Amino acid sequence: MYQGVVLTAMACVASAALAQVMDPFYQQTGCYRIVDLGGPANVPGPLGGIAFDPADPNVLLVGGSANSAAAAIYRVPLIRGAGNVITGLVGNTGVHSTAPNIDGGLDFGPGDVLFFTGYPTHTLGQTRPGSASPDRIIALSTIPGLTGSVGTLRFVPPGFAGEGRLKIASYGTGYWYDTTVSPDGFGTFDVTRNPDVDVFIGGGPEGIVYVARGNPAFDVDSILVSEYNTGRIVTYEIDANGDPLPATQRIFLTGLSGTEGGTRDPLSGDFLFSTFRGGDRIILVTGFTLDCRANLNGDCIVDFNDLLEYLNLYNAGDPRADFNNDGTIDFNDFNDFLEFLNEFNRCA
Repeated sequence: MYQGVVLTAMACVASAALAQVMDPFYQQTGCYRIVDLGGPANVPGPLGGIAFDPADPNVLLVGGSANSAAAAIYRVPLIRGAGNVITGLVGNTGVHSTAPNIDGGLDFGPGDVLFFTGYPTHTLGQTRPGSASPDRIIALSTIPGLTGSVGTLRFVPPGFAGEGRLKIASYGTGYWYDTTVSPDGFGTFDVTRNPDVDVFIGGGPEGIVYVARGNPAFDVDSILVSEYNTGRIVTYEIDANGDPLPATQRIFLTGLSGTEGGTRDPLSGDFLFSTFRGGDRIILVTGFTLDCRANLNGDCIVDFNDLLEYLNLYNAGDPRADFNNDGTIDFNDFNDFLEFLNEFNRCA
């Protein structure tokens, strides 16, 4: 069992071993904290992708023996404290399924099918609920234009532009691809690449997490990307298809080793990522919330100052005042905002 050691981002305190440093742009909010949860006991390294079990948000699925034919996904129960914040890890309680060559990508898609990326095989595995091994492995080299070897993937979550689309990023070339999935008749899915979206982001991408606008210092919907080659986490604003806008890249966190898969805590909204070697650890960044649109001024709480900001946006007809996303700004949006405003703990 491991207990998290909290590192204060405001003061840029970092462990001597990992030396994590948050960029001043995000540090100045005073909201984000770095927590080293350590390594999950009995999960063989190197670590690969991570994801939460949709049936039990107190279980983290962790790829072990990553990039090898013997790789598997392990079940790791979590210890939670106040506000559902994760404070520690319990050793693995068994194998969820095998996952040959698993890399940084691990996410649940339609029908709770578990998708994972394989490196250096340039593959996409799919495991149906209840299966102990992949039910389908796609050689991504058979999809024209999708270069390898793949590093990570992410389905765009509900509420974001491009909802439900599968995003795939190549570790080898640094390109981000937009794809769709369709049932193949066997409980798994075919994958089709959109030839109009090839976005170069570089850095050796291994993890993708979507972040809603309203989180401190995030004025628009964005993504966090784990870069293995640079040892950092970077952010991008996203476009109307849920893809990164390269010109908006900003450093979020540096001083990492083997930055790998990323995921979002479904209870607290916090961001987690794994490290491939680099200690084979799970790192947590607290301060995110799942839905924090009412935090208009980007501090750590929803309060009267946000109401004043909203009234300015509402009177000016600013698109950010469209809280129900129906394309018009009216009294219904004002009511929706007041509902968020009354729940101060959403952003505390």
